[in-house]
This record gives sequence, C-alpha cells and structure tokens, in this order.
Amino acid sequence: SLLFVPGDDEKKLGKAAASGADVLLIDLEDAVAPARKQAARDLVAAYLRDRAGQPGPMLYVRVNALDSGQIEADLDGVMPAAPHGIMLPKACGGRDVAHLSTKIAVREAESDLPDGGTRIIAIGLETGRSFFQMATFDGASHRLAGLTWGAEDLAADIGAAANRDARGHFTSPFRLAREMALFAAAAAEVAAIDTV
Repeated sequence: SLLFVPGDDEKKLGKAAASGADVLLIDLEDAVAPARKQAARDLVAAYLRDRAGQPGPMLYVRVNALDSGQIEADLDGVMPAAPHGIMLPKACGGRDVAHLSTKIAVREAESDLPDGGTRIIAIGLETGRSFFQMATFDGASHRLAGLTWGAEDLAADIGAAANRDARGHFTSPFRLAREMALFAAAAAEVAAIDTV
C-alpha cells in the first residue's frame, strides 16, 4: 500500500510512519502550494534524515514534473537526505524516466549515495499524449520500480467533466488508461500501481 502525505504538513508527516503503509509518497507536487515549495523541501529533507535507518515504510518523494521549473530544486533539496525513491508525475514515456534517472545519478554522486540506489515510480498516464508512449517504459531505466496512472489529471487534460459514471465505475477512456498502465508495467517488469 502507498500513502500520499503532503510534504509541508509536519503533523501529517509525524503520523504517517505509523500508518502501516508499505510506502509513504511524500508530496512536493499537487499537495503543496507554490509559495510553500521551499519550506516543504526543507521539511521533507529533515524528515528523511530523521527516519533514516528506522523500521517502517519506504520513503518516496513525489517531485514536480520535468517541465515544471521546480524539479531541480526538488531534487537538490531531497536527494542529499537519501529517499528510497522518487515519484515522477506526468511522465510521458521512457525518455522522461531516463532523463530523471540521469538527474538522480548526478545527485547520488554528489551526495556519496550508492549509485543506482534511488528507485523511480512513474505516473505514466496523466495526459492524452502519454497514451502513445506507454510501450517506451520497458528498458528505460534500471531504477524504474513501478508504473501508475492519474485519473484526475488525465480528466483535466482531455477535458472530461468526470471520470466515473453514476455507479462510480470508470468511464471508457479511464478504463483504457488503467488497462494500459497494467500492460505497460507488465512489459517493463515493474509493479503496476492503481490510481489514487
């Protein structure tokens, strides 16, 4: 199980380790307002250092997207504190995973962390454009540990008023996205993770 935790909420971070989740996804993206990004980076780095070596869930950080203008600061802020992994939102295929992998490798070297030790979970279906890149995750990086999809961002990207019908079931485009994420994860031999 994976639990999202806002990276700028010290109280929620304090409770999260006892939640029983297998992975905490500490969020620097959607859960953090632009004015709070740097404070969140500092808080997340301190949290990662405090939790280092303690039993409990694996600690992944969801950074901002590659084209956000925020990812460099996100990685500079958290990588020295050695997260188990990074979650990449709005990943449009294996090229984006490879790009992130290179950025992580540089920061592992700068921080004297084991080369290749930081894993990646990619959110591969948050845009319509990403549908056509799902096959490219296979072989993109040895760091890739999981692949998921985002129903809410996908709905916004394609202009859907809703992603579920009156019974609460995903409508056709979103069922397709879910299935494609499963097949792409299987092809890449990584964990298939359902949307929130």
